[in-house]
Amino acid sequence: MKSGPFKDLSSIALTQTGQCGNQIGAKFWEVISDEHGIDSAGAYHGDSDLQLERINVYCNEAIGGRYMARAVLMDLEPGTMDSIFRSDNFIFGQFGAGNNWAKGYYTEGAELMESVMDVLRKEAESCDCLQGFQLTHSLGGGTGSRIDTLLMGKIREKYPDRIINTFSVPPSPKVSDTVVEPYNATRSIHQLIENADEMFCIDNEALYNICSRTLKLTTPTYGDLNHLVSAAMTRVTTCLCFLGQLNADLQKLGVNMVPFPWLHFFMPRFAPLTSQASQQYRALTVARFTQQLFDAMNMMATCDPRHGRYLRGRMSMREVDEQIFNIQNKNSSYFAEWLPHNVKTAVCDIPPRGLKMSATYIGNNTAIQELFKRVSEQFTAMFRCKAFLHWYTGEGMDEMEFTKAESNLNDLVLEYQQYQDSIAEEKEVA
Repeated sequence: MKSGPFKDLSSIALTQTGQCGNQIGAKFWEVISDEHGIDSAGAYHGDSDLQLERINVYCNEAIGGRYMARAVLMDLEPGTMDSIFRSDNFIFGQFGAGNNWAKGYYTEGAELMESVMDVLRKEAESCDCLQGFQLTHSLGGGTGSRIDTLLMGKIREKYPDRIINTFSVPPSPKVSDTVVEPYNATRSIHQLIENADEMFCIDNEALYNICSRTLKLTTPTYGDLNHLVSAAMTRVTTCLCFLGQLNADLQKLGVNMVPFPWLHFFMPRFAPLTSQASQQYRALTVARFTQQLFDAMNMMATCDPRHGRYLRGRMSMREVDEQIFNIQNKNSSYFAEWLPHNVKTAVCDIPPRGLKMSATYIGNNTAIQELFKRVSEQFTAMFRCKAFLHWYTGEGMDEMEFTKAESNLNDLVLEYQQYQDSIAEEKEVA
């Protein structure tokens, strides 16, 4: 296998859980494979040695020169397992979780954990130096919220010094088909607070808004939404997969983005975002990209960053220093002064397929508390009446676990609010 001098520093094992996690994961692998010149059978048909420089980040080299995804695919029902991954890494039960967090965590999901950890251990051992784990799942409905939260605890026990990075789909205010989403999401966020190092929040309503407002799609499909998610995922990980002038990895991301342990929930954005009709007229400039990245309409989490303050931010693009300086000066009230260097830049020379240049933004903004407040309010309304609670306690879950999870969620909101208020007070004094 052709490899660069940093080949052993960036290996990542990815897990996909539930229908949502497997769908966005499959789209992610489709894009990643195309960028690396790998076909569906694992054979390399690329046109540049740069495509294989860091192929080991997400893939293992198999017999015959084929490349296999370093991924574990899980579900409590086999219906969603219809993708192209190696069959040894497919793990599923016979029955779904029925949107019950406790069923995925205590009974059906727990029974699969030994098999899951065995496969994950084999994948981890195939790396010369494992950097961390990347998880894709939903927080509100289906299976992903339960199994992945259980899995994170197991990973943290066995690999305490590795990064756990998640792409999580939280419940959306208007795009919902499961009445017990607040219960599931509250328990999931509780585990993410305790065990995850970095979480990228991507919700369906925000994606629908991007499709309708920015991309001008009249009837967005889940395929359109998954395309946006996969684009965000691949661009967030660009500097892991390809060499450039300035590079980043999961460790650097955490060090530069998480000022306090609990505040590791990020809001991603990327550019360019243009409707099909106006693509030929779009200007691929750093100034245009910067404008789109800081536009609240292009948020992938349904919260308004103008209501909060930036604790940290990271952008992956060329020649950004001047534009970032201008943005910070113009919007200084939205940045924490006690974090003087609160923009981290990474530059990669290789753009996504079909583009000459692109930009990715990862923001740590106190406005994300809006998302958690919504979940908390919905949870409190149901939990006060004990509605649907018997489905959870019947699977072995103690009511006090919900109480503790609610307390943790409210504490998270209060912590974000505390730092937002402190920044506002500093601005008033100044």
